[in-house]
Amino acid sequence: MSSFEFFAPCPRGLEAPLAAELREISAHAPLKVGAEVPGGVHFAGEWAAAMAANLHSRIASRVLMKIAQRPYRSEHDIFAFALEQPWERWFTANQTLRIDVTAIKSPLKSLEFTTLKVKDAVCDRLREKTGARPNIDTAEPDVRIFVFVTATDCTLYLDTSGEPLFKRGWRLDKGAAPLRENLAAGILRLTGWTPGTPLYDPMCGSGTFLAEAVQQSLGVAPGVQRRFGFEKLKQYDINAWQALKVAALDKQRAARTAKVDDLRIFGSDISGDMLEKARSNLARAGVPTLVLKQLDARHMVAPVDEPGVLVANPPYGERIEVRGRGPRGEARPTSRSEREPGRVQRGGYQRDGERAGDRNRDDDGDGSRGFERAESEELGAEFFQAFGDALKQRFTGWHAFMLSSDRGLPGQLRLRESTKTPLFNGALECRLFRFDLIAGSVRRREPEA
Repeated sequence: MSSFEFFAPCPRGLEAPLAAELREISAHAPLKVGAEVPGGVHFAGEWAAAMAANLHSRIASRVLMKIAQRPYRSEHDIFAFALEQPWERWFTANQTLRIDVTAIKSPLKSLEFTTLKVKDAVCDRLREKTGARPNIDTAEPDVRIFVFVTATDCTLYLDTSGEPLFKRGWRLDKGAAPLRENLAAGILRLTGWTPGTPLYDPMCGSGTFLAEAVQQSLGVAPGVQRRFGFEKLKQYDINAWQALKVAALDKQRAARTAKVDDLRIFGSDISGDMLEKARSNLARAGVPTLVLKQLDARHMVAPVDEPGVLVANPPYGERIEVRGRGPRGEARPTSRSEREPGRVQRGGYQRDGERAGDRNRDDDGDGSRGFERAESEELGAEFFQAFGDALKQRFTGWHAFMLSSDRGLPGQLRLRESTKTPLFNGALECRLFRFDLIAGSVRRREPEA
């Protein structure tokens, strides 16, 4: 069998966890892990290696097969380079096509023009060899070609994944600020959590951390419920794929009978609606539904006596006001809400007759939005201070990990972080803060600007 070179992109900051994961995946199909580069990991192997990586990787965003690489000086060089490749070996003119070009320090003036040149080259090649040209479909193509351009070289990749790998196929219900599944899986790796260690998410939302942790604990392949791009290519090893898929389906069936108590994975959220979404997502993920509690995170207690790992994607912006409500969504008394009981409450709840689109305008046009922002900031400060106190008082010995785009989060919690790791949730730059909850870890300081 032929050996190929592959590249697995991932969220920035997760390259080392992905490399470690790929080494584990080599137990399913032989592969050799190569260099870690910003935004991904290189590896090599036969077709089965790419299929196993697509099926089992929790952290990769895609698996790209390298077609060729060559120096270039202009768009015309890239056109000639793409025209030479035997695309007819991999797909037919009856299949739809999409081209994506990304560049770093490239002298090319227009990536759109480069994309058109590659598209023309691929179509011209297939017309020359088969007598027909493929159609372009940017939404749901059969085949995706990725072009990566540096200052000197052009690399052509054929996508083997199809939809991004963070789309597991089970999450239909999500919250207002969803966490991508592969980022959640990577964060679990960075925490050092292993199955059997207590894990608790006190702001679980739609259950992304929980689903990823349960699937990992039970050995359920993250891609067992979805299709992949390589299934539409000509030369993939169908026998190897069937063997991998059957083994993964057997694991999934066994997972449905697992005992919840043995998992030691716990979740809670103040929103009953979000908990219903989490339960639905867990059911679709093919794993036992956990016992989830409706609880304000400020009132949380450790779910077990043994210290473990607490992980959370805390609320921010307007989401914070949902945290100021009771278990059934009722407003908690504050001096301002008592003074103004008729005010519209933000963060997911609306008064009778209010449209969702009305939330971005002033109620009376007199600048009250600035007043509301100040109120939200005040409520947020109160929430995080109380949440930090709960961590300190009730989770001694635990390791807490918080993902936030707010670099002042430790100051708001009045906790001293032991590490902070830069990560990206899509295009949003965040930090993963680690707090080792030992006696004396509280500090008092003003929140960072």
